[in-house]
Amino acid sequence: MSPHVRIASDDDTLEVRRILDAAMLEPGDVEARIAVGDVLVAGDRRGPKTNGGTADTSTEQRATGDGAERILGTTVLEADDGGGAHVSAIGVRRRHRGRGIGTTLIERALEREGRLTVRFDDDVRPFYEALGFSIEPIDEQRYRGVVTAQSRR
Repeated sequence: MSPHVRIASDDDTLEVRRILDAAMLEPGDVEARIAVGDVLVAGDRRGPKTNGGTADTSTEQRATGDGAERILGTTVLEADDGGGAHVSAIGVRRRHRGRGIGTTLIERALEREGRLTVRFDDDVRPFYEALGFSIEPIDEQRYRGVVTAQSRR
């Protein structure tokens, strides 16, 4: 499956919150980040069903899995003083992990921003290493990483 990545809309807020809550992530004011276009979502490509010839893209219809897009992962970005963006959170629904959804979200964010920074725990270090982030320790259990679009070429 190749996930479809797009900018989140206000209608996606509940699903974004559910994914982040399940991952025990607290990226701050998600609604504000959605309002300014700094939240990306990845979904399946089943596309919205039509209702009398018009697309029905309500949150409930997208989330039910009845032929509509399901949001499977999300990333929350915030402006970074050094240029580009900081990844304040990334989450993928548990049963869809290991399928490249998180990788696709980071790749799209990098294409859009040109430079990404992130802070993370030791257990996800292999994920960021595989994506080409330059990593340095903050302390014994936390790291910071940076990647640029040019460094990935």
